[in-house]
Amino acid sequence: MKRMLLLALLAATLAAACTRLTAENYAKLRIGMSFDEVQAILGAPDRCSDVLGAKGCIWGDETRNIKVNFIGDRTVLFTAENLR
Repeated sequence: MKRMLLLALLAATLAAACTRLTAENYAKLRIGMSFDEVQAILGAPDRCSDVLGAKGCIWGDETRNIKVNFIGDRTVLFTAENLR
């Protein structure tokens, strides 16, 4: 039982260490970047919504995230909350 708990804790620690939600990566974002360029920096988004050629994507969750809005596959706005 202790071994399983230790493995679970190790896996959670490694997952947290591998996150791309950092202030450094946020600083790399620029207006006009394509979706693919943003994805190369942040990885796959956790969720996106598409409406009439406008796309909004979120990396992270409600408490810690990066949100990027695209129009015609180009970044027009990005914001962040609680980055480390």
